Amino acid sequence: MIPLAKPYIDKKDIKEVERVLKSGRLSLGPKINEFERFFAKIIGTKYAVAVNSGTSGLHLCVRSLGIKEGDEVITSPFSFVASANCMLFEKAKPIFADVDEDTFNLNPNLIEDKITSRTKAILPVHVFGQSCDMSKIINIAKKHNLKVIEDACESLNSTYKNKKVGTFGDAAVFAFYPNKQITTGEGGMIVTNNKKTAEACRSMRNQGRGESMQWLTHEQLGYNYRITDMQAALGISQLKKIDFLINQRRKVVAMYMNELSEIPQVKSPVVDKFNTHTWFVFPIQVSEKDRDRLIEHLLKEGIQSKAYFYPPIHLQPFYKKSFGYRKGDFPVAEKISKTTLILPMFVGMTRKEVINVKNSIIKFYC
Repeated sequence: MIPLAKPYIDKKDIKEVERVLKSGRLSLGPKINEFERFFAKIIGTKYAVAVNSGTSGLHLCVRSLGIKEGDEVITSPFSFVASANCMLFEKAKPIFADVDEDTFNLNPNLIEDKITSRTKAILPVHVFGQSCDMSKIINIAKKHNLKVIEDACESLNSTYKNKKVGTFGDAAVFAFYPNKQITTGEGGMIVTNNKKTAEACRSMRNQGRGESMQWLTHEQLGYNYRITDMQAALGISQLKKIDFLINQRRKVVAMYMNELSEIPQVKSPVVDKFNTHTWFVFPIQVSEKDRDRLIEHLLKEGIQSKAYFYPPIHLQPFYKKSFGYRKGDFPVAEKISKTTLILPMFVGMTRKEVINVKNSIIKFYC
């Protein structure tokens, strides 16, 4: 079976985690601060705050920026559900704008029509490893005095106009699930250049404790969104080889692009001219009538693949029930969700495996 994804863990990773286990400092230890400092340096922000997931990070960003009940945040319907749920945690409302047909990212030309007196922020999602059009989004935000929270959970180290994602808005969040560019098993990182935002997030991730870290003194409402020192140690080790990990992904993508060009029924991903892509996943598009049947065929051939993101957020059962969304509300996102699947892509994937995937797709169309 060719898996959809798998993490790259080497002996150095294992050694660093083992070192923490032997130290006895498993949580709230020095590795967390080290991970945060290293991450901020890599991304190019003043502050980084490690948390236990990207979802937790998004929630803390929403809360730290003062988004509250009745407020609205404009975001994408074509994303993992956490990018919309994070508003609901604070009783704010996600307001969807449709996406670009080529990049799958939030279409900035549709944002201003969604702005009301209740709009407080824009939350662009950098989908699959590729940046949104951040120049337009930031200009809209400045014009209307809106906050910007970047969901960069899928796009570590990708750039827009030679600037890294995560450095454009008021805050941003990255994630480290095992299929991401780097992994800590579970985990996430908030980045910001605002000291107060960083301090608020750092406090809230640790039950609302203040900087004095008095264990039973809680200065505000908080949560247990902490990451462990074992995870931080793994993150540091992974981050040290981030260029290698991304370059290996790009090599697999280059093989796919070359091999799949022979199949006219397959549309390979488009990379915007202003972007560098870091490939969280490798998505292709086929006709709606073929997509699910192709996934079933590949599985029978011993190849994992998956529909992404299907259904889009606004057509998830909870959102349809809560907000009354219907088919046709965001036609581009809906079309993409019906025609897109992701193919196996991971560090160490061989040319033989890529060709096996290609031949299995050709077999489907024969």
